[in-house]
Amino acid sequence: MKRTYLLLILLVVLSIVAYWLLPIPGQVTFVFDESRATTIWPQIRFKPDQLIANQPAIVSVTDVTPWSNVQLSIAGQAAQFLDWQKEATAERWTWRWTFTVPDRAGYPIVFYHDCDSGCRERARITLGSPDAVNPIDQLTPTKLCAVFAHPQRDWHGRSGWAVELTYATQAGEDYWNLDDLAARVQQADRAGLNVLVRVDYDPQQSLPPLDDFVALDRYLQFLRRLARDDRFKPVQGFIIGSGYNTQGGNALTHDRAVTPEWYARVFSGYGAEASHADNVVQVIRAENSTVQILVGPVRPWNTDQNGSQKYRVDAAWLNYFNTLVAALAEAAQNKAAIGLPNIAPSGFAVQAPGRPEAVSIPADEPRLDLVRAEWQGAQAGFRVYRDWLDIVNAHEATRGLPVYITSSNTFTPDTNVPPAQNYPVGWLTTALDVINHEPQIKSLCWFIDDFSHDQQWDFFSLTKHPGRLIDAAEEFDQLLQTTR
Repeated sequence: MKRTYLLLILLVVLSIVAYWLLPIPGQVTFVFDESRATTIWPQIRFKPDQLIANQPAIVSVTDVTPWSNVQLSIAGQAAQFLDWQKEATAERWTWRWTFTVPDRAGYPIVFYHDCDSGCRERARITLGSPDAVNPIDQLTPTKLCAVFAHPQRDWHGRSGWAVELTYATQAGEDYWNLDDLAARVQQADRAGLNVLVRVDYDPQQSLPPLDDFVALDRYLQFLRRLARDDRFKPVQGFIIGSGYNTQGGNALTHDRAVTPEWYARVFSGYGAEASHADNVVQVIRAENSTVQILVGPVRPWNTDQNGSQKYRVDAAWLNYFNTLVAALAEAAQNKAAIGLPNIAPSGFAVQAPGRPEAVSIPADEPRLDLVRAEWQGAQAGFRVYRDWLDIVNAHEATRGLPVYITSSNTFTPDTNVPPAQNYPVGWLTTALDVINHEPQIKSLCWFIDDFSHDQQWDFFSLTKHPGRLIDAAEEFDQLLQTTR
């Protein structure tokens, strides 16, 4: 579509019901009451009046409030700020941005303010056809999921899942900044995907170090900003950390690694005064009452840490997870005793890597129990998800909660063979079939689809598909077309 015509929809963000008059081209005008003809603010204008796809344009927003830290989003991307000015004879302020007109049938333009503490939406319009903003209003659900989903991936009319990642210490850095994250979230939402965002403290430190309350405060303030930011309304859930039971997940402070008890303290206030609110759940709930808050995945088959509450299978990673779930359940009970409900986790994110080289028919591995005597009978392959499920369901406070496999492929750290080298045709098909028969599990996420920031994950990437990953990429695409 070469030309975009103006303003077919305007969503009013004021609490008073208003309607819009026929506008001058490039200008939006509102009234509270037709007899009074009072203008509703803000006003949005464009130059030129007729917007041409792939050509530069300028948009100005005029309002009667001197908002700070404003931003304008065009089709999910932040526009380039030009300048602002105050009118000399009236209490009105105007901000201007430049942007390249998207080559799309319809797209939203959103004006935000207070973006330093979490962007708040002030006004939204849709240019072009409103139907084109969400062209597929009824999608077929699938549990298939991609970590760092490629923005151009064809999901073939399926409503799948996507996982993104952010760091509390990297909010201003290239790729990791919140504007880029918001663009990826909104792109995934437009594709009809259910979006989960994993929130780590630092690239080398999954969560604030043990007993570091300054780091905890920084992490919680970052989560507060995410939870209140209207650009992240499409997010289904926040995943709190990942791999925090490993040395690699505690690289900044090996001597103060995240214990199960400290994770539960960070997540829901375990061990602190029940009246204290300095924990993830209460901070997020104060800003967003509906988003899911998921316990991040414990790394399987890692013995860097253990747990004090032994699981029936005495393996370090399972003891750690069992101790953690018990602590979360106790914290929820203590909060409920003083009248604070809804402190339990919304669900759990888990890792379930496969070990296809350990069986005679590699593609069948997801269906097979792989137990090792040296691990006291713990699952050693994809079916480690059954151990995670068993622990979640062993505790009354968490029994039946949804579980999301947010990281899966055919790589295990002890073999150190990437999927580009060992992926067997049919493995993903088998894994999805297995998970489709597990109603408590909501997603099966391949790690990864595409990581454009650098090349460290190329041998895992479905989009780049080096080596044997061409088979995995073709299989993923075929599954989207043929199965749920």
